[in-house]
Amino acid sequence: MVNKVLTIAGSDSGGGAGIQADLKTFQECHVYGMSAITAVTAQNTKGVQGIFPLTASIVLEQLTSVAEDLPPQAVKTGMLVNDEIIASVADFASSSGWEKLIVDPVMIAKGGASLLEDKSIDTLINRLIPVAYVITPNLTEAEILTGREILNVDECRRAAEDLYKMGAKHVVIKGGHQPDTLYATDALYDGKEFYEFTSPRVSTPHTHGTGCTFSAVLTAELAKGHTVYDSVRTAKEFITAAIRHSLGIGSGHGPTNHWAYHEGVKV
Repeated sequence: MVNKVLTIAGSDSGGGAGIQADLKTFQECHVYGMSAITAVTAQNTKGVQGIFPLTASIVLEQLTSVAEDLPPQAVKTGMLVNDEIIASVADFASSSGWEKLIVDPVMIAKGGASLLEDKSIDTLINRLIPVAYVITPNLTEAEILTGREILNVDECRRAAEDLYKMGAKHVVIKGGHQPDTLYATDALYDGKEFYEFTSPRVSTPHTHGTGCTFSAVLTAELAKGHTVYDSVRTAKEFITAAIRHSLGIGSGHGPTNHWAYHEGVKV
């Protein structure tokens, strides 16, 4: 069987994040990637120069076309732009019976541009998180969603518990934004146990699209039938290799190297 995965996200003209990063990652993970575009952006490694959202009806047309002919084994969301799209995606996921919905709550671009309207956060919390199989915020996103300041492991665990109580079946808080540490630690919470995945921190500006890529690997591995724990472990190894052996292109926050992991480059 060919495992099919769907990404619902924005288009990155620079190719480092969003739909482009997701599809590159799906290909590397040997799953068939499909997409529903929520917005077109004009961006490069230096930042986001323009955001042009699509309507919720156009997003739903794409979802309907995919679902009726190519039903996915797993689905991930990225940049959803506004509350209308968020609510539409949440409703479609529920009505379609998508069990493996991975929510990457994209809010801020690497260069600092806002990718989600402030008024949409409540909709994300009340409509999308309750249907999420896994939610994968970074530290900043976890702080915004929970209203907590996360400065240590205990606060990270409390934030994960809060997100679980919001309805997500599994929570992964990515630790790449931890300041002044030698290691980057991601935390997984399944409602009962906490698990940590740690790797040495890589000093590089080329980290554009790391969150998209991480959640895309997670989605692909879940589609293939792996456990959440094993899928997070693979995603961590994949993104660590991608950062460590980045391409070094662009004059700003460059993209990661999506083929590093499967070329056998050691993490």
